[in-house]
Amino acid sequence: MRVPLMAGNWKMYKTAREAAEVIRALRADVADVADVDVVVCPPFTALAAALEAARGSRIAIGAQDCHWEKEGAFTGEVAAPMLADLGCRHAIVGHSERRQYFGETDATVDRKVEAVLAHGLTCIGCLGETLQEREAGQTLTVLERQLRGGFARHLTSARLVIAYEPVWAIGTGRTATPDQAQEAHTFLRGLVAEVAGGDAAARLRILCGGSVKPDNVAALMAQPDVDGGLVGGASLDPASFARIVKFRG
Repeated sequence: MRVPLMAGNWKMYKTAREAAEVIRALRADVADVADVDVVVCPPFTALAAALEAARGSRIAIGAQDCHWEKEGAFTGEVAAPMLADLGCRHAIVGHSERRQYFGETDATVDRKVEAVLAHGLTCIGCLGETLQEREAGQTLTVLERQLRGGFARHLTSARLVIAYEPVWAIGTGRTATPDQAQEAHTFLRGLVAEVAGGDAAARLRILCGGSVKPDNVAALMAQPDVDGGLVGGASLDPASFARIVKFRG
């Protein structure tokens, strides 16, 4: 039985003070939730404050990225052991915005996943197609390339989570329908079975990204291969994110 996971990706929002305030409100709202894993990924500058605010709760704190090396002359970067030392338990890798704006490739995703897992963190690895790729009928081709190129070596790890991002639905006002999400998730789970075996495929949690909101989360979570959400804007407000966490009503 795969435990649902709801992860909030705050992107470049919230100061340390603001992050602490949101976490304190969120922990009160989800204190009675025991059957959903809850993760919040603030900016690097707010991680310490978020960790302190979440202390003693079921809310896990994660980072939005990390470097593949454990240390070195990489100005501006943060390494997985630094995140683990701080108290983070998760790290997002390969988000579509990292790919689009910062040159992330399947090869760098692969190295980052390896680093995250090697230092005891849970990796939330992202993949998904752009609008141009979807309209060209390339969705499944893109997903296969990204899964094989960035994640194939790591699919047997119990600490790997995959997040399918329909990139065309992120911040555009468009939303992937439950059927569209299920189609992609079914394909990904089948591909994982082919690459790493049925046990790995049955265990792997596959999250839905791309405009997950309180009003569509129940329909998405009703799909058999949707195991949670990677939530953007709707996770910035504690009441909104709490409603997503409590998708069962």
